[in-house]
Parts: sequence; C-alpha cells; structure tokens
Amino acid sequence: MQNLLKLIVKYSNFLIFIILEVAAFALFLFERPYPHSTVLSSANKVVAYINSLAGGMTSYFSLAADNERLMQENARLYSQNITLQNTLDEYLALADTPSVSLEGWHFLPAKVVDVKTNTMTNYIVINKGSADSVKVGVGVVGSQGVVGVVSAVNSRFSLVTPLIHPKLNMSCRLQSSGSVGFLHWQGQSPHYAYLTDIARHVSVNAGDTVLTSGLTSIFPEGLVAGVVEEVNINDADTYYTIQVKLATDFTSLRYVQVLSNPMASLQDRITPQ
Repeated sequence: MQNLLKLIVKYSNFLIFIILEVAAFALFLFERPYPHSTVLSSANKVVAYINSLAGGMTSYFSLAADNERLMQENARLYSQNITLQNTLDEYLALADTPSVSLEGWHFLPAKVVDVKTNTMTNYIVINKGSADSVKVGVGVVGSQGVVGVVSAVNSRFSLVTPLIHPKLNMSCRLQSSGSVGFLHWQGQSPHYAYLTDIARHVSVNAGDTVLTSGLTSIFPEGLVAGVVEEVNINDADTYYTIQVKLATDFTSLRYVQVLSNPMASLQDRITPQ
C-alpha cells in the first residue's frame, strides 16, 4: 500500500494532467453540438457493426444444428409414410399397383461428406457410423431411389459401396412381370447399369421400372432402382441384355437414409449358407 501511495505521489502531476485533459475533451464534446453528434454517430456505427458481425457468426454456427434438425424431421416424415403406406396396401393390391413394404424398417438420416463417381472403385462416405448404430451390410437409399450398401464403418463415418461399383450385385425385379434378376454396373457411365438373368421368354420393354426384389434382408421389396432404357437379345442368347437408367443421380447426391431391418439377423440366420 505504501508503494502505491509513493507511486501516486511521484506521478501526481502527470495524473492531474491526464484528468484535466479528459475533462476538457468531455466538455468540448458535450458543449458543442457538432462534435457531440459526430462522436455519437461514429459510436452507433461501431456498435451496429459489432452487432451485425455477432449476429452473422451466430447464424453461421447455427446452420449445422438447423440442418441436423431438418434431417431428423425428414426421417420422422419418412417413418410416418410407412403407416400411410400400410393403410393403402390393400387398396393398391386391388388396383394391381406395386407398393413398398416398409413395416418394421428404421431410417437414419445422413449427409454425404465424400463421393467418387468417375473411377472403377467408386465410393460414398456418410457422416454416420457405429456410434449411430450403423452396421456393415445395411442398405442406403436417397430421395430418388436405391444408393448402395454400407461396406465399412468407424465410430463417426461409414463407407458405402454404391450401385456404380463393379463388386455390387443387387437383386431386383421388373415391375411389369415380376421377373427377378441382378442389377450390375459395368464400369461405364455413372447413370447406367445392366439387369442380368432375365430369360428371353419374359416380355421386357423400355420404360419398365426396376425395383428391389425383397429377396435379401438389405432392402425392402419395391424400392425404385431405375428404369429400363434399352433391351437387346441375340438369336442365340438365353438372357436379355437390359440397360437400366439408374434412379439415383450419384453426381449430385447430398443426403441419404440408412436402412435398418430389425429382423435381418433372424432372416439371415435361417438362410442356407
């Protein structure tokens, strides 16, 4: 305390000078209208800028949370659609209209964080992993149709093998005839694949819809995979060569739903190995 008093006494003249300068400057500002209004205007601009900057930063950091809420709402609406679908099933059956059986399936919204569509080993990475109960072997769909199958997971992310990968063969059926074949990508355009194992006695026409067959536990029956673009067969061939335009545009894919079938383990356990 004594040291503080000695310091004040030592610099008392300087401190008195500073106090008088501040008082004089304050009197100058408040006694004269123009400087007073100028300072207030400048201060208001600074405060407005700071408020605007703070508001912008708050909005920016809230985007991720808003986006997550939208994806959760999308999943909820998707699940609600299951109830409506089940209610309409008997009417659709009477009209001979195919329907998607989604009862018991769960949907987890996810965002695509990385995607490759121009190589022979295309892939998709999504921002959900084992911490979100995602498992290897579950199906992935988008708003347009089937996307692919989860092939690897860590706690935060999952790797998806898409339809446009040569190692993925998906069981599908033709909507018109119900004939089952395998949808397979041959390493060409990311917009097209080929449906194989459809016998020549089956009537196949361009424009026919290709749907998931439901013969595996990965996808429910009736999800759209694509549309028949071109049908070819030689006289000596037993099976058609069917070009299919894929429903999903992988080059613009941003959000997906990860499918979860609670009965998958039971279904796979009873299937002969």
